[in-house]
Amino acid sequence: MNKSFLTDKEGKNAIVKREIIRLCIQNGNYSIADLSKEINTSVPTVTKLINELISDGFLQDLGKQGTSGGRRPSIYGLNPTAGFFVGVDVARQHFHIAISDFKGSIICFVQDISFVLEANADSFKKMCRIVKEQVAAQGISWDDVLSVGVSLSGRVNPEEGFSLTYSVSDDLPLNALFQKELNVPVSIENDSRAMTFGEYLAGGHLDEKNMLFINLSWGLGMGMILDGKLYYGQSGFSGEFGHFPLLNNDKICRCGKVGCLETGASGTALYHLIKSELEQGRTSSLSKKFKAGEKIVLDDILEAIVEEDVLAIDGIEQIGETLGKGIAGLINIFNPGLVVIGGRLIVGRDYLMLPIKTAVNKHSLKRVSSDTKIVFSSLERKAASIGDCLIARSKLLGLM
Repeated sequence: MNKSFLTDKEGKNAIVKREIIRLCIQNGNYSIADLSKEINTSVPTVTKLINELISDGFLQDLGKQGTSGGRRPSIYGLNPTAGFFVGVDVARQHFHIAISDFKGSIICFVQDISFVLEANADSFKKMCRIVKEQVAAQGISWDDVLSVGVSLSGRVNPEEGFSLTYSVSDDLPLNALFQKELNVPVSIENDSRAMTFGEYLAGGHLDEKNMLFINLSWGLGMGMILDGKLYYGQSGFSGEFGHFPLLNNDKICRCGKVGCLETGASGTALYHLIKSELEQGRTSSLSKKFKAGEKIVLDDILEAIVEEDVLAIDGIEQIGETLGKGIAGLINIFNPGLVVIGGRLIVGRDYLMLPIKTAVNKHSLKRVSSDTKIVFSSLERKAASIGDCLIARSKLLGLM
């Protein structure tokens, strides 16, 4: 398979080939005549480039299109087996892997692979080895992998390839470290932005050109789709919603500042809230474990919410009310068509959503918020790794 056009950034034919693939990704299948009009290129040139893309395995001839009369044109579309993309979503104690085909369909998702990534080269090598093993276990040759996307929590600069959370070398960007081990192009991304991109493209929201994604997990993050594009900001660090100085609670955030929204609306905030209530003697299904001196973790609290424990429900409702106040501010600023809430805490469902919407109605401008829908993520825990696959594909093809 000839992949040279993927890395040729200046050649005219390579640019047109990538544009053809971009259109097929975005809009589906095309006839030669329709592609010629879309990219303002002659029919003979488009025909030649399509034949080359077919020969190289990136496109396929889907046969004749039915029409009411006249000659039926041949239709061309992406070949799903042209190559694969791997998405790796790194969390605190584990990581998830998704694998997509060339069309962007997810063919595999492996959840909760136990691993604690440490900021040293050996740890990265070990994780890369596990990733390759997982791909091989799905019957996919690593030679058929075109690119890998990796998402990490904290501040990530995708353009420069650095993560402030996992700094291994001042001289070697993180994506270069991954590329050295995986031997394919690698993009790194903040987990909230990866979730945003995955939800936007694979969660059924392509009609919304202005979408905010709230990642409500141990921390609080955000990704933004503005005018149909993932927004990064000047330095690549956009979306630090959790560190908006909204609260007057004198609580020190993990960033070192006081009163950040994350101190009142996150998994961390929920954990400390429930722990404080248990220390004051509140009755809960968690009381027995707490009194026995066993450690209460966030997963215990989330499970208690699912089991309708009253204390846990009270806690998630408080988180929802505080988060809703912050979302109201975002709606007033951005006037988005859609706000999607994802992350681990969405197990709270109605106990979380109702106070969010109540706070939004109370604190947002009605004329601004009346056209904004607020929904939970449809991809749930798969969102980031799916987003990693789609970001890896987009960057390889020069689409973002």
